[in-house]
Amino acid sequence: MRAGDADRQRIADQLKSALDEGRLDLNEYDERVQRAYSARTYGDLDGLLDDLPGTVGVQHSQVQPHSPAPQPAAAVAKGETDHGGRHTFTSALTAFLICTVIWAISSFSSGHAYYFWPAWVLIPVIITGVGALTDRGRRSR
Repeated sequence: MRAGDADRQRIADQLKSALDEGRLDLNEYDERVQRAYSARTYGDLDGLLDDLPGTVGVQHSQVQPHSPAPQPAAAVAKGETDHGGRHTFTSALTAFLICTVIWAISSFSSGHAYYFWPAWVLIPVIITGVGALTDRGRRSR
């Protein structure tokens, strides 16, 4: 059976991959590519890839697609499937409180109040707090 241009190109691409992986040296690659491009039948293409490891098709691959972890049945029944907003709010509030303590220690130890820079950390606290409250309002409906 006669080989087409796409068949010859597929073999040449696989040979290029083998060269890039170090499985073929440049002379052997050049020789095999010349044979691939001059092939007229599938029989002429046979043997060019026999000693090279093949690729595994998707259907035989060991890699599994990512699937999210299932929610516990009790949480799903109660409608409590996402606490991300509340956790983010708590984390942001903790960061604000730590920054405020650092500001207070540095201000009192120097004897005068510095600019209250922890206010900038308060911005994410407000944003996540509003988000957590609106999510809770949506879930209760």
